[in-house]
Amino acid sequence: MIKPANILLASVAALALAGCATIAQPSAPATASATAGAVPIEPAQPTWAQADPEMDAFLDDLIGKMTLQEKIGQLTLLTSDWESTGPTMREGYQQDIAAGRVGAIFNAYTADYTRELQRMAIEGTRLKIPLLFGYDVIHGHRTIFPISLGEAASWDMEAIEKSARVSAQEASAEGIHWTFSPMVDIGRDARWGRVSEGAGEDVFLGSKIAKARVRGYQGDDLAATDTVLATAKHFAAYGAAQAGRDYHTVDISERTLRDTYLPPFKAAVDEGVATFMTSFNEYDGVPASGSKYLLTDVLRHQWGFDGFVVTDYTSINEMVPHGYSKDLAQAGEQALNAGVDMDMQGAVFMENMAQSLEEGRVDQATIDRAVRRILEMKYRLGLFEDPYRYSDEARQQATLYKPEFLEAARDVARKSMVLLKNEGDVLPLVGQAQSIALIGPLADSKTDMIGSWSAAGDRETRPVTLLEGLQARASDGVKVEYAKGASYAFEDEGKTDGFAEALALAERSDVIVAAMGERWDMTGEAASRTTLDLPGNQQALLEKLVATGKPVVLVMLSGRPNSITWADENVPAILHAWYPGTQGGHAVADVLLGDYNPSGKLPMTFPRNVGQAPIHYDMKNTGRPIELGEPGAKYVSRYLNTPNDPLYRFGHGLSYTDFAYSPVTLSAPSMGAGGSITASATVTNTGDRAGEEVVQFYVRDLVGSVTRPVQELKGFEKVMLQPGEARTISFTIEPKDLAFTRQDMSHGWEPGEFRLWIAPSSGAEASTPVTFTITE
Repeated sequence: MIKPANILLASVAALALAGCATIAQPSAPATASATAGAVPIEPAQPTWAQADPEMDAFLDDLIGKMTLQEKIGQLTLLTSDWESTGPTMREGYQQDIAAGRVGAIFNAYTADYTRELQRMAIEGTRLKIPLLFGYDVIHGHRTIFPISLGEAASWDMEAIEKSARVSAQEASAEGIHWTFSPMVDIGRDARWGRVSEGAGEDVFLGSKIAKARVRGYQGDDLAATDTVLATAKHFAAYGAAQAGRDYHTVDISERTLRDTYLPPFKAAVDEGVATFMTSFNEYDGVPASGSKYLLTDVLRHQWGFDGFVVTDYTSINEMVPHGYSKDLAQAGEQALNAGVDMDMQGAVFMENMAQSLEEGRVDQATIDRAVRRILEMKYRLGLFEDPYRYSDEARQQATLYKPEFLEAARDVARKSMVLLKNEGDVLPLVGQAQSIALIGPLADSKTDMIGSWSAAGDRETRPVTLLEGLQARASDGVKVEYAKGASYAFEDEGKTDGFAEALALAERSDVIVAAMGERWDMTGEAASRTTLDLPGNQQALLEKLVATGKPVVLVMLSGRPNSITWADENVPAILHAWYPGTQGGHAVADVLLGDYNPSGKLPMTFPRNVGQAPIHYDMKNTGRPIELGEPGAKYVSRYLNTPNDPLYRFGHGLSYTDFAYSPVTLSAPSMGAGGSITASATVTNTGDRAGEEVVQFYVRDLVGSVTRPVQELKGFEKVMLQPGEARTISFTIEPKDLAFTRQDMSHGWEPGEFRLWIAPSSGAEASTPVTFTITE
C-alpha cells in the first residue's frame, strides 16, 4: 500500500505555490478572445439517429391519423403499482390505456404483466400504438450490483459497463424497454442523499462513467431485445442543492453550470443516450421542467440531442409551488414550450393540453414534434413490428439470476471497495486469526446489503450478508461469531442495549470486524442529513471495541462519505464497502481474507466533519490560502477548530501491496495550438502481492482569464502489476483538453503555464510536479 505520510504535502495548494518566487509568471492574458483557442462544442451524431426514410414515412402516416387525444396520450406516463400479491394497475389507468390516453407505463415488470398491459393497448385502441415500459433500473434489476457511487469507486469502465449490461439483460427479459438511468449529476455535498446514485464529485470521471453506463444499457442496437433505452438524469445541476437538502434551490453561475454540472450530460449525449429526464430544482430562477434554456437552447440546439425528454415524477405540477406557474394548465404550457416531451405521473398534459391548444397557448406543431420523438423510440425498439417482443416468459426464466450475472455482481463489488486505512497490515486476516468477532448492525442484515434504488431486487432472501460470506469462506478451524451489538437508528443514540454481548464476544476473539454505517434508506432520494457521523449508538460501541485492545477492522457500509475522523485516528484498518449488492457478503469476505487485493479509489472527498461540506478536491486557491501564512495565522482561509484538509482525498485508496512512482517526464516542455505533450511515469509494484493501481493524471492551469481550480483530473489508467513488475504509464494532453468557460463565456483554452502530476490520488505526490507551457 502507499503510505500517505510519506507522500502527502501540506495540501494541493501548497504544491501549486511551492517555489512560486522563482517561477516566471505565465503569459495568459487577462481576457481571452472568443476565437483564440476556441474549442467548439460538437453536436452528437448517435448511430440510432441516422436517417431512416421508411421510419419517417411510417410515422408521418401514423401521426396524420391520430386524434388530439391520442397524441396527448403519447405524452403521458403513468405508474403501475405493486402489492404483496404482485403487480396491479389502478382501474382508472386501465381505462386510460384502453382509450389511448396513456402512451407509457413505469413500475410495471415481469413478462406476463407487461404482456397483459400491452394487450390492452394493442387490442383496445384504434391505432394499436404500443406502450413503452420504464423502470428505475439503477444498479441492477434482479441481480443487484453495488450502488452507483460504489461502482464509481472501482474506476473500472469495463466493470461499470458490465453492470449496466447485465441490468439491461435482466430488465428487458421482464418486459422493460427503458431505464431511468444513469444519474449523471455531479455530487459534492455528502449531506445530499442522492450522492449514492451518481459517480461522485469529478467532471472527468463522471463523464467517463456516464458513457460506460449508456453503452451498457443501450448496447449498439436499440432494436436488440436485450437492450433498453437509457436516460441521462437529472437535467440539470440537481446535485448543487443548497445545504445538501433534496429538492432545494440551486443557485450557481452559468460558468459553474457549464464547467462542472453539464459535461457528464454532454458525454451521455455523445454516447447516444436516447432520453433525458428533467430535474426537480430550478436553475437561474426557472424550474428545470420549464427551462427553454436547458431543454432547447443547450440540449437541442447546442448539443444536437435527438431523443425525447421526460420529466421527473410530477415535476410539472411542482412548478406551481415553486412559484413559477399560476396553475397546472400554465405549468403544462411552460413545460411543453420549453422542450418537455413526456409528463411523468402528473397528468398535467392529459388534463389541460387540449384546452391550452384551443386557447392558443401551445401550438399543434409543438405537440406533434413531441409525439414524433416518442413514437420514434418505440419504432426503433421494434415495438410496432412486435409489441410483445420483450414480454417473453421463457426468456425471463432463462435470464434472471444467471450464475454469470451473480459472479459479475460479486466481481464488481470487490472492485468497488476502498481500503481507507491498514495500519500494521491488519488486513488481510488470513493466518492472523482463529476466531473472528463480527459485530454491528450491518453484519447480518440482508435488507441493507443492496442499498436504495434496488429495482426488483429481492431484499429479504437473496442478498448474502457479511456473516454468511465470512462463514462460507473461513478456513477450517476459524470460528466466525456474530453479535449485533449496536443500532443505526437515530433514536437509539445513547442506548447501550446489546453492548455487553458484543464486548463479551470481542474479548474471547482474536480480531474484531465491526460492520457499521447507515441503514439502506438513509441515502437515496429524500434522504439528506445534517450530520455525517455514524448514526445511532454505533460510535459508542466502536470506541468500546477499540478499548479492548484487540485488532479492529471497521467495514463501512453506507451510500455517502461519512465523517469517521475518530475511527481514522483509532481503528487500525478501515474498508469502505458501500452497499455491495446481492453478492456483497461474499465480496467483502474475498477482500478481508485476502482472496482479492482491494483496488478501489474514492470518487468523493471524505470530510472530517459536516462543517467542511461541501468539499471537493478541485476547489480554487482563494486570495489568502492558508499556506501563505505563518502557522496559526488568523487572516487566511481556514477554520478555527479543524484543518482545511479533508479526512480522505478524492482518488485515495490503498492496497495490500506497495506502489512506487518515478519522476514524471515530458515529451516536450511546451506545445502550441494543434500540438500535444505526453507525460510519463514508471509505476512499480514494490510489494510481494499482485495488485491493481489506478494511476491518476492531474493538471493545474496556473493563471487564467478567470480563476482556475488547484487541480483537475485529466486522465487515469487502472493497471495490474505483479510483484516487482514496473510499467511506464503515459498520458497525452492537447490544448483542447484544457478548455473551460473563459471570461467572455466562450469555451476554449488559453496559453500560459501549467503544472501536472501523475500520482496515486489527488493529494498524494510520489514525485515532484512538472511544468509545461502552451504557446499562442
